[in-house]
Amino acid sequence: MATAPKFVAKGVIPATLIAFDQDYAIDQKNSLKHLHDVAATDRLSAITVNGHASEIHACSFAEQQELLALSLAEVGDRLPLVNGVYADGSHAAVDVARMAAAEGASALLVFPPNSMSMGGQLRPEMALRHFTMIAEATDLPLILFQYPQATGLGYPFATMQAIFDAVPSIVAIKDWCNDPMLHEKHIRNFQSRQRPVNVLTTHSSWLMASLSMGPAGLLSGAGSVIADLQVALFEAIQAHDLAAARAANDRIYPLAQAFYRAPFLDMHNRMKVCLQLLGRIDAAFVRPPLMPLTSAEIEELKAALVASGLLPDS
Repeated sequence: MATAPKFVAKGVIPATLIAFDQDYAIDQKNSLKHLHDVAATDRLSAITVNGHASEIHACSFAEQQELLALSLAEVGDRLPLVNGVYADGSHAAVDVARMAAAEGASALLVFPPNSMSMGGQLRPEMALRHFTMIAEATDLPLILFQYPQATGLGYPFATMQAIFDAVPSIVAIKDWCNDPMLHEKHIRNFQSRQRPVNVLTTHSSWLMASLSMGPAGLLSGAGSVIADLQVALFEAIQAHDLAAARAANDRIYPLAQAFYRAPFLDMHNRMKVCLQLLGRIDAAFVRPPLMPLTSAEIEELKAALVASGLLPDS
């Protein structure tokens, strides 16, 4: 196995989608075409697979391994691949981490176990044990996925600091706290630690505001559709070019409004339909319990693509 490209936790990191056929099996051809298209975007730092965007909740361990192997074969020699670790039990998470390391992933995005949603915030030792078990099983750098506190899965600030102290392989958080004040607190405190922990924002519905606070980068499923626009916005913010940032954000805004409106759970469903409308995949099948979008919703997405300059106004 070739050495995995080194992962650096900064810059633009799209999370790719997964294509299914009409029988809900993985459509390898279209999944690889999508991955190839995203990876062709200039100046990406990495790509994430087996995340929310690839419907990981509906994929078996074997399918996660299949998608990672396919992705590594397609782009693994050019870009670091971050693999999601999504499991309710810590032992199952360790199995995923070991699999990803053996396949050749460059880093791991560690989801909070859903089993912690009923009071886990009051038992910080649970989160600490979860991360130490994963870190003991692999040398890969880890990204902590921070959820909103209201979900019951967001780690309290003090808990994250304790985890960072105990687990030096954590190099970043994917920040979905959904609270601007807390988000800025994360950026200012974590990135200035003696051993910095970078913040990768995933606040894609208010991305320009988030990036202006100074996170090291972004990790976002919307990058499956608009990676080039995210790169343009990120680089403009880094260059303190407000006019260029606003120009990029003006194109992102219509799609952010379309992707992230209620019901929020359809965000990646909508992104997949947009890929089909753009001719980047052949079909937009999703696995239940997700359901196909209505024709009215699809028309709204077409209008957003036109407003963003990705489709011609016909």
